[in-house]
Amino acid sequence: MMISFVVPAHNEEVLIEKCLRAILAETSCTKCEAEIIVVNNASSDNTRHIALSVPGVTVVDEPIKGLVNARRAGYMASHGELIANIDADTIIPQGWLDKVLTEFAKAPNMVALSGPYIYYGVPERVRFVAALFYKTSFVFYSLNRLFKVGSMIQGGNFVVRRSAMQAIGGFNMDFSFYGEDTDLARRLSKVGDVKFSFQLPAFSSGRRLAGEGLLMTAWHYSINFIWATFMKRPYTYTSVDYRDECL
Repeated sequence: MMISFVVPAHNEEVLIEKCLRAILAETSCTKCEAEIIVVNNASSDNTRHIALSVPGVTVVDEPIKGLVNARRAGYMASHGELIANIDADTIIPQGWLDKVLTEFAKAPNMVALSGPYIYYGVPERVRFVAALFYKTSFVFYSLNRLFKVGSMIQGGNFVVRRSAMQAIGGFNMDFSFYGEDTDLARRLSKVGDVKFSFQLPAFSSGRRLAGEGLLMTAWHYSINFIWATFMKRPYTYTSVDYRDECL
């Protein structure tokens, strides 16, 4: 199966190259057919130039700012049967791609696979609390699957089948940031299995935790998880960008 990596990027000149180099390392090791698409999402810095300097990377320009706009633009430009959505501040670890390909190969009914973040740039106590948050969320994920009301995806660390995206009509443009991954997981769960696995972690910047605060971040993600699952719309319609200065 060909896999398309879609990396949305708004003013990510500091972290984008590390993200792309990690993806290249994985595709080189597995030698699977792959493409890497960076969506330059209304950036005013050197994001586009840096992305183009990385061998094998294609840049798509999306002038309308917004995470879901960027994900959709990358999806529309991609060709793979599997679409890996990786955020620009995310670094996939060694073995990540092997795990993805193995899981999809052995589970034809699985339409999406996701895993947690391990945050860098924040104190150990913050990473500990974040890990507890994931374990708590996993309980609700399990209940959602049991009662068939939805599932769970970590935005920025998930892979989805193109056929499943086509079946659900693509991304829901009612969402711009908060709850977009939960809404996608809920709709995908109607056409196949959506799996969240602690065996598929990825490293991600803790800049939002540092800039917004742990409690406020937990509140935003929790309330929007509930709203996207049961109300089918976001609770929070605006978001703040946090970049490297928060680390």
